[in-house]
Amino acid sequence: MKRKLFLIIPAALIGAIILFALLFILFLTIIEYRPKPIEDIGFTSGNEKIEKGKEISLLSWNIGYAGLGKDEDFFMDGGKKVRPDSKKVVEKYFEGIKKTIKENPSEIIFIQEIDLKSKRTWKINEYQALMEDTGKAGSFAYNYKCTYVPFPFPTIGHIESGLSILTNYETTSAQRRSLPVPFKWPIRLANLKRCILATRIPVYENGVASGKELVLADFHLEAFDKGEGKIAQTKALKEFIDSEYAKGNYVIAGGDFNQRFPGSTAFPPKWLNGWLPGQLDADMLEDGWQFVFDDSKPTCRSNSRTYNDEDAKNHDWQYHVIDGFIISPNISKLSMNVIDVDFQNSDHNPVKMTFELK
Repeated sequence: MKRKLFLIIPAALIGAIILFALLFILFLTIIEYRPKPIEDIGFTSGNEKIEKGKEISLLSWNIGYAGLGKDEDFFMDGGKKVRPDSKKVVEKYFEGIKKTIKENPSEIIFIQEIDLKSKRTWKINEYQALMEDTGKAGSFAYNYKCTYVPFPFPTIGHIESGLSILTNYETTSAQRRSLPVPFKWPIRLANLKRCILATRIPVYENGVASGKELVLADFHLEAFDKGEGKIAQTKALKEFIDSEYAKGNYVIAGGDFNQRFPGSTAFPPKWLNGWLPGQLDADMLEDGWQFVFDDSKPTCRSNSRTYNDEDAKNHDWQYHVIDGFIISPNISKLSMNVIDVDFQNSDHNPVKMTFELK
């Protein structure tokens, strides 16, 4: 009898674990976030009018959900950590992020990796806080929404994160436009569902509505795929911006491409066993369209180690330039630069462009 119990009890435990795993996968399948291809989403509008020929500034920043500052590494990038050690650490990074945005005032702000209510950031509503801190109107679209992400250990847990556009310009609509998802079931269940956050601003000339719009497209393209996700998402992005320009609109698409820009040779691969970005196709844009980037300084750092490592102090680090913009032929770039804050509060540096509508 004892011999039978010795065999039955472990078998029952293994069976219970397998059953729990199957039921949990079924649960995630039932409640999976399934956004529509195009969804109108809530937004608030400013009162200022955007005018042709006026200098306008746009800041874009992947803030790493205020959880990837200098003292963090990340398990998906070769590190060990899943989230910062405490809520105080997140609050410290977030205060630094808000300070940088305030010190670099911009009429339009694109944010990537901003959390609403996530375990990894102790449920801080970063979008609401940034709107209040900047005094700007805004919109938000989910890039990642899952009731419970069951990996690694400790688990990522509940997550609500995405993209936001902040501005005081008059805004007439905001849409979430789904991008292709490269992951299959069941990996797809707890993974990102990436998108374009697209907003529209009426364009005026001498105070009179021109009938044209400035279409803003904020995005964060695939990072940890085998390459096919970035390619498919970039193609979808191009189709959208081409269609808007064909209507006579002004178009700016920007954010985290997770790809190197054509013609840039800055910060080549140094750590070949770590994460490396994809490569944008030099021929993907039609005549007159421009990639806008600054590769005099890095826009992203490797998260395989904490940044106060001795290698960082000696500038022996893997950097990337993957943040920037695409602008349509009817927009003039006036300036573009990386705001070098040395990755103190995020694994990305913000980038800022000034432009005018022709």
